[in-house]
Amino acid sequence: MDEKERRSDAPLNSSDADSHLDHKWMARALALARRGEALAHPNPMVGAVVVSGGQDVGEGFHTYDGRNHAEVLALETAGEKARGATLYVSLEPCCHTGRTGPCTDTIIAAGVKRVVAAMTDPNPRVAGKGFAKLRKAGVEVRSGVLEADARRLNEAFACWIRAGRPLVTLKAGVTLDGRVASTEGSATWITSPASRLEVQRMRHASDALLTGIGTVLTDDPRLTDRTGLPRRRPLLRVVLDSRLRIPQKSHLVRQAAGDVLVFTHQSEKSRMARALARAGVRVLRAPGRGKELSVRDIVGKLGELELLSVMIEAGPRLNAAALHAGVVDKAVLFYAPKLLGGDAVPLVAGGFPSLATAPELKEISLRRFGEDFALEGYFHDVYGDH
Repeated sequence: MDEKERRSDAPLNSSDADSHLDHKWMARALALARRGEALAHPNPMVGAVVVSGGQDVGEGFHTYDGRNHAEVLALETAGEKARGATLYVSLEPCCHTGRTGPCTDTIIAAGVKRVVAAMTDPNPRVAGKGFAKLRKAGVEVRSGVLEADARRLNEAFACWIRAGRPLVTLKAGVTLDGRVASTEGSATWITSPASRLEVQRMRHASDALLTGIGTVLTDDPRLTDRTGLPRRRPLLRVVLDSRLRIPQKSHLVRQAAGDVLVFTHQSEKSRMARALARAGVRVLRAPGRGKELSVRDIVGKLGELELLSVMIEAGPRLNAAALHAGVVDKAVLFYAPKLLGGDAVPLVAGGFPSLATAPELKEISLRRFGEDFALEGYFHDVYGDH
């Protein structure tokens, strides 16, 4: 056995063992937090686990309608076993009074000895203050365990709470040469069933879908969340339609129940707007230059409506407008192993004048879905760019 093998087989020291256990229990807290997807809005997703004597003695995750935060739920389950225990939580405990009291007070009163958190709360009202209060009370605090996973989990909340606008994701199915359709006006599936299943999961995690009137006229989409999973609020379907051309017989209008929002230049009292309102479609007049609606202003308005995440499912014109407006934070592009070439429809209409002005994705990751692969990356650091 060589020296390298001896080192890898050597028993973990106490520090390594503690770190291993912290990662193990934090992974559980994050798994619990994910169960609050579409249920915690507009609060962050948070999971918590109370560990005593190496055993899970209490756990919980936050849902908005359930009111109590994850830490409180976990501590209530643990009861007296929480005294001297370690609390693992995916987000820094709050220290202010909102719909509920400060979680820090509950933690201190329960006699918790140690708190391990994945990340600092991006909410400026908390942002380190919760940790400071715990330390002042004599509670040992460790932060940063599985931090990257925790930041990704609540990136939409971070964007909204810091910038007042939703995280915007551009999603598209494309060929290897970047085409979204064979010809203008055609509507065909490019990607595999596995990719389309993942898109449904992404829709479930979103507060709203944003599309343009061109896509509605071409594809007549439903833009629904078909996962069957519970959600606190219906998925809002948003259409940019400056001239109110959306057909009364379209799926969106016929199935509207207050969950379809159309932005337009037309008066909200026009005959067409009134007809849409009777059908259950909300119509809002939005500012814009000439014939075009301002994507930036609309994204800001969606933030005012407490929408944390918006996914763009649109054609090349709206894709281009959103990228030029600088409102797209991330992109998820599903590439099918196909080539169209020629005059096939591009992902982005028009384009950018030079590479220097072209938006650039960073933090790239790849995942496989059937025969397709999805490329995911960020245009903005939502924790730092705002």
